Amino acid sequence: MLAVDEEMIKEEMLYDLVVVGGGPTGVNIAVEARKADLKCIVLEKGMLVNSIFHFPANMTFFSTSKNLEIVETPFISHSDKPTRKEALEYYRRIVESYQLQMKFYEEVLAIVHRGDLFNITTNKNTYQSHNVAIATGFYNVPRMLDVPGEELSKVKHYYDEAHPYVGQNVLVVGAANSACDVALETWQKGAHVTMAVREPDLYEKVKYWILPNIRNRIAEESIKAYFNTQVIAIEPKQVILNTPEGRVKIDNDFVLAMTGYKPDYPLLERLGVPISNDDLKIPLHDEYSLETPIGGMYVAGVLNAGMMTSKLFIENTRHHAKLIVNHILSKKD
Repeated sequence: MLAVDEEMIKEEMLYDLVVVGGGPTGVNIAVEARKADLKCIVLEKGMLVNSIFHFPANMTFFSTSKNLEIVETPFISHSDKPTRKEALEYYRRIVESYQLQMKFYEEVLAIVHRGDLFNITTNKNTYQSHNVAIATGFYNVPRMLDVPGEELSKVKHYYDEAHPYVGQNVLVVGAANSACDVALETWQKGAHVTMAVREPDLYEKVKYWILPNIRNRIAEESIKAYFNTQVIAIEPKQVILNTPEGRVKIDNDFVLAMTGYKPDYPLLERLGVPISNDDLKIPLHDEYSLETPIGGMYVAGVLNAGMMTSKLFIENTRHHAKLIVNHILSKKD
């Protein structure tokens, strides 16, 4: 009886496809797998669409709801560009409608390829699968400033909302969408905002309804901006900047480092994902099937751009799910 029970347990933990990452891409792959009658489970170390949950509370997507739709399921929003709250509701409904098998707060620790199976070890269980799709994105790992004082509690690499910064001296580091959004929102709510920008100007592809506003605030000096400037040290009550005019020390209560994010390369290494040796550090994969040099292991979503994190987004990786599932089906045939 014990042997039968063990065999049943083993069969329950054997899948056609295990997806690592429960973001939009992971959900999309799981839906396509279900439509193809593949036994699939999604393993997510946080919550459903964990990255979107940690976006700023009042964030509006740059893309339209139509361009964010997956598996031909309408994304209904109150305006052309959906909000974070609407996106969370959309993905909750997708998971519920398709009855996806997903495990949350279950972190994948290792993947070992043995024969025609992958052994996937998490902090809670061990699974076996004929195929694995890695869709871990890049939002979990911020690009660090690598300066003294960055470990101070006043330094934030993620932004939630403006209220904690009312009446505070805030330094916003960065020049792209997040930095400009954060600078404007905190200033509007009563923070004293300074921006430190490494480049000579703001990023030219900042949201078209944001760019004129932030430029006007800088021009009228409501927001002080230092261009061609780097943060060289963070102190409990001040920040030291290296500007074209020399070093400047400014009073500071909080540093909001909106400097972007990158894939979790230590995790990818533990999972056995091959990475290119150049500066782009792109996970190696076939562009038509998304299969890596390890047969049966796939990479999908924004992860596939490596360090070029402004190249791929939800809207231009929606087809990844079908590429992977179709390739798995072709092998089964």
